[in-house]
Amino acid sequence: MSTIDLREVDRVEILTLQDNTIDLTQQDNSAVIQRAMPLVGLEVKNSILAEHGFSSLVTVTEGEAARCMLFDFGFSEHGAAFNADALGADLTRVESMALSHGHLDHVGGIQELVKRTGKTDIPLVLHPAAFRNPRFMKISDDFKLIFPAFTREKAEAAGAAVVDTEQPYALLDHAAAFLGQIPRTTAFEKGAPNLYCEIDGQEQPDPFDDDSAVVFNVKGKGLVVLSGCAHSGIVNTVAYAKEATGVDKVMAVMGGFHLSGMDVETVIQPTIDALKAFNPDYIVPTHCTGRLAIQLIEKEMPDSFILNMSGTRLTFSA
Repeated sequence: MSTIDLREVDRVEILTLQDNTIDLTQQDNSAVIQRAMPLVGLEVKNSILAEHGFSSLVTVTEGEAARCMLFDFGFSEHGAAFNADALGADLTRVESMALSHGHLDHVGGIQELVKRTGKTDIPLVLHPAAFRNPRFMKISDDFKLIFPAFTREKAEAAGAAVVDTEQPYALLDHAAAFLGQIPRTTAFEKGAPNLYCEIDGQEQPDPFDDDSAVVFNVKGKGLVVLSGCAHSGIVNTVAYAKEATGVDKVMAVMGGFHLSGMDVETVIQPTIDALKAFNPDYIVPTHCTGRLAIQLIEKEMPDSFILNMSGTRLTFSA
């Protein structure tokens, strides 16, 4: 197993540029300018968009120095960028980017977000299988929903400098880390049975070897683990973050846990039991976690549960 040196930082701020839900009562009307854009299929309220996808701007602070990175890019071409504008997010400070996996609801907005950085050479760290195509949802042998292809050419055309790795990879001079390929060790995290791909021309269940996460180490508090969809399993993800960094304490687990539609007894409950065993200070399910799973996480971990949405800004401090 590969390990990585991860420096302690004073503060990790995660601004969610895109998530599946919004709460109008949490938005500051005076701080947001109303705008109209021809965005199909998006919920537009109070100038904050909610769509099925995830994107975040992460700011890591050490002393007086603050450094920024993007993690995932949302579903639509304009959604996450629209929210970044509405929230006043300064993307020109972005130094690095990472991608959780190659599905459209995490890569669709890459061009508009990179455009707002004003740069054309920002490293984009991802697993090489993020470019695997075709990928699709198999409804039946005769009915398949083909996902739009994400390619190296699209990433480079957006202005990203692609860095593909299967191993843990340091970001922001070791103030953050991309985990690379995550080992599967649990018996109950089996991925998404209806999601398929082709490998060497053969149709098969998608192994999601590209599924990854980013991790940070808050001084004296432990790891902040941020996933996109956790197709490799959120428990596997957190366990590997601990092993790869050598840091045992977990401060926060945040991201999509991909428990929507999963059986409670065989998948959701064992996941919650394992998350409770990690004893995080905060648990923040987002995006594809699913309503039932989120309700049960809140019920069983009420003291650590935080509800996330588009526009949420969370700060994890030493």
